[in-house]
Amino acid sequence: MKTYAPGLKKKGIVMFLLVGLFFPVMADAARIKDLAAIQGIRTNQLTGYGLVVGLNGSGDKNNVLFTRQSLINLLDKMHIDNSVRDIKVKNVASVMVTADILPFARIGDKMDVTVSSMGDAKSLKGGTLLLTPLKGVDGRVYGLAQGSLSLAIPDGAGDRASHLLVARVTNGASVEKEIPFKLNGKRKLILSLFRPDFTTAKRMADTINASIGEGSAKIIDASALNLNVPDSMWEKNVAEFIADIETLSVIPDTMARVVINEKTGTIVIGSDVTISSVAVAHGNLSVTIDTAPGAQTQESVMSLDGSSTIGELVRGLNSLGVKPRDLISILQGIKAAGALQAELEIL
Repeated sequence: MKTYAPGLKKKGIVMFLLVGLFFPVMADAARIKDLAAIQGIRTNQLTGYGLVVGLNGSGDKNNVLFTRQSLINLLDKMHIDNSVRDIKVKNVASVMVTADILPFARIGDKMDVTVSSMGDAKSLKGGTLLLTPLKGVDGRVYGLAQGSLSLAIPDGAGDRASHLLVARVTNGASVEKEIPFKLNGKRKLILSLFRPDFTTAKRMADTINASIGEGSAKIIDASALNLNVPDSMWEKNVAEFIADIETLSVIPDTMARVVINEKTGTIVIGSDVTISSVAVAHGNLSVTIDTAPGAQTQESVMSLDGSSTIGELVRGLNSLGVKPRDLISILQGIKAAGALQAELEIL
């Protein structure tokens, strides 16, 4: 690579993010558990409606009827006489409570919950969530939530914090009903890839077959593999079979990609990205990439041979003081000309 900068005044080094660019290396192997998961083993969402009390006058206003009605119903259950006219809800807020129950969660296990205001409360700071049933999509109660709310408020922000209507209760819910999922007895399982890719799926199947035994894994498509549980394990040791597969290492294959964030000027470039013969003129800058051996263009600010990578191009442009905005325009132009051998993604 040769760089020329006649009459070009440097304006400082442009800083941006490159992945696997300046020091190209082979992709590292990853565990199968970090690339895929067994179909059906997943978290489930729970939702509940509850009341937060103990607010310092920052709760719902009296015109929020469902908060008043909820408070009246709660007092009725406690056999406390009340009148609608006497109910003041400024220290109370109606909230939605959400949680994720993990697969294989057992009765008594703890969960974090998120509490979000439903009415016109100003703040949930200092509040306490009253006992709230958490239901699944089938309408059954799988957990109970209660506890003091915690808001992520920066030191010194006080009530001026930007958002005071969503809070967390760490370990604020307990599992009351288990979600049934039986592993033992299953002869076949589906392994789903987080990022579908035929090459990665084939590598997974080859690795599993080499380790567990031929025929243990077969590709269904780019996103899934069919796993055959060995006869010696399907009755009692399916979990052990899954554990053996999860720890196997595979080198995932990825598409050549350039990701550009125009708002921040950040550019992320993969190590496999290459460029073909092309000439680019942008303002007072010219770039020529020629596949002819030993080709040079003395009048260009920068020249590259045809075997150059996008990394060499960006390094050269960066050394000349090219701004991120100009670099983005150059990459878009090279892609439009069909010379950028990668997917260009603009955020």
